[in-house]
Amino acid sequence: MGATGLADRLAAARAGALVGRGSERAVLDRMLSGAADAPLVAYLHGPGGIGKSSLLRHAARRAETAGRRVVHVDARFLDADPRRIEEAAALACVEPGTVLLVDSFEHCQPLEPWLRDTFLLRLAEGALVVLASRVAPDPEWSLDPGWTELFAELVVRPLDAAQSDALLAARGVAEERRPAIVAFAGGSPLALSLAASVPAAALGASPLWKPTGDVLTTLVERLVGELPSTAHRRALEVVAQAYVTRESLLRAVLGDEDTATVFPWLRQLPYIEATPEGLHPHDAVRATLAADLRWRDPERYEDVRVGVSVACLRAVRGASEDDALPRVAEWMFLFRDQGTPDDLYDWRAHPHVEDTPLRPDDVPDVLRMAEDAEGSASARAVAHWVRRQPRGFRVYRYSGSSAPVAFMAVLRLEAPLPEDLAEDPLIASLWDFVESVAPLGRGEHLGIRRFAVQPGLHQRPSPLMDLVSRRTIADEMRTRGRAVTFTVFEDAERWRDYLAKAGLLEVVAVDVDGREQHVFGRDWRRQPVEEWVEHRARAVAEPVAGWPGTPAPGGAADDLPRAVFEEGVVEALRTWRAPREFATSVLLRSRLVPGGSADPVADLRGAVTAALDALQVDPAGVKAHEVLTATYLSVARTHRATARRLGVPYGTYRRHLAAAKERLVEQLLGHGAAG
Repeated sequence: MGATGLADRLAAARAGALVGRGSERAVLDRMLSGAADAPLVAYLHGPGGIGKSSLLRHAARRAETAGRRVVHVDARFLDADPRRIEEAAALACVEPGTVLLVDSFEHCQPLEPWLRDTFLLRLAEGALVVLASRVAPDPEWSLDPGWTELFAELVVRPLDAAQSDALLAARGVAEERRPAIVAFAGGSPLALSLAASVPAAALGASPLWKPTGDVLTTLVERLVGELPSTAHRRALEVVAQAYVTRESLLRAVLGDEDTATVFPWLRQLPYIEATPEGLHPHDAVRATLAADLRWRDPERYEDVRVGVSVACLRAVRGASEDDALPRVAEWMFLFRDQGTPDDLYDWRAHPHVEDTPLRPDDVPDVLRMAEDAEGSASARAVAHWVRRQPRGFRVYRYSGSSAPVAFMAVLRLEAPLPEDLAEDPLIASLWDFVESVAPLGRGEHLGIRRFAVQPGLHQRPSPLMDLVSRRTIADEMRTRGRAVTFTVFEDAERWRDYLAKAGLLEVVAVDVDGREQHVFGRDWRRQPVEEWVEHRARAVAEPVAGWPGTPAPGGAADDLPRAVFEEGVVEALRTWRAPREFATSVLLRSRLVPGGSADPVADLRGAVTAALDALQVDPAGVKAHEVLTATYLSVARTHRATARRLGVPYGTYRRHLAAAKERLVEQLLGHGAAG
């Protein structure tokens, strides 16, 4: 095959791979067709890997088809020297109709005024210019009335999901593998193309795609480029985790000195958008930076997440009542990939729904919704609490309408009144539980999200339930002196595992007029809110059970939900050398402890010890026993110190520990079945 044939095939392949970009191509095509009202200079800009060079190649093909001469200039090799530009683009100054294409113009950005005011005026009759840069054009292009009709700014944005899928299809990626790649790539053609280049055989049987270290290195180099210093890199690591980065958040994580240096730099980056709320990175850049840090330095990755989580807590506590929910949503962004009921939970804003205080004229609608959704007994309880604690209620309305469409209530109780117990059977049962298991101390109170009612969907995930959850979390984060907290769900099966991950375990189930309502709770005295937000942010967090377990009356309880059991196993290991905490283990309610046990705590220790010993039936079991014993049963030490003691790299230690915990859980589940 000759050189010309190869060039033609390359051009055809590139043309076929160009997906979307209809508006940008339309402007370029009008220019190259010689339309009288078309601009003479087009300025493409967007982050690295977004497809600017592909559009330049499109312009080159169209120009050649139209019989125009094309001059390609790569600004990376011009050293921002005007003489080098004049030499490279000399043909465009003498041959009419030439098309000058300048790629990577950001490397010559200081010359932009000279290019606009001097060099372009020397071009031959009918010459056209297309510039591609990571940096937006100088505002002077649009301020100068002479250039207004002759200049077009073309912002090259990410591909949408359909276009991303089409690009992968054109590259031969199997349909079942595309969704995971599209989700990671954030519309970046570069990220999509790199993922498509990985051979199917190398991916294994799983349809889930994760970028390899080589792919991440290439993406960071191409999307982000070289960074000035470690402080600049760390600033980007924060931006990759936070939904929106304000100077105050960056200062909380990095400190004053670094923030003063890097925040103005961040605002100028082509892959970061400066909005009224703060700085947002391009989705592909966010995903790449986060995945790269997690791959390179897992401990640093967790530290950044913890820093952002704690900064978000401070922001929630410092916000006004109206701003508290958006700040909670920003905190919840950290956990967007951790799974929720039906995967319908959405951390983003819902501008069409408003969270408002209860108004007197709302009460009839609130009572009607309560009766429709939960029955007359629930409506009577709502009527009682509307009189007792009206400020605990929040009402939801669609924007532009005053009609309530849903409501919720968070109640505060130090000691219920007799009429509280008489009018609300759920509160009566719950108070009996609190008094018997973990009574409130002086100055303490409990909080309970008692009602969450949306007619039709009731407690299914929805924008309304999103706001209910945010309001509940805001109340927990902002309220001082709360000892214990509870939340009530009728649809317990849908929410149980999700709540368990947050440390909320079922403590009471109450029949209210023939409808079973389930109460989930946690004790903040075991893990304060400040520790909880740190714990939640860790990628591989050891769950802390949120409520002390108690043996079921008359013997062992029914089987715990698996998520709760797994959490209890790790909690028992974590508190092995802390007798008072170990004595509150949720596993005391499991079948690991025989009914009627004279010493349930000793029996639980015996069951765990026996299960640990039973692991040592093969080399993998011996390794599991060794890592669990060194981590939890020996003298307390950090995980990194334990890894050094075991003589393995930290990453290897983490993998061994995770596998060992899974193996112990299976062993204990077998013990329970046998018992």
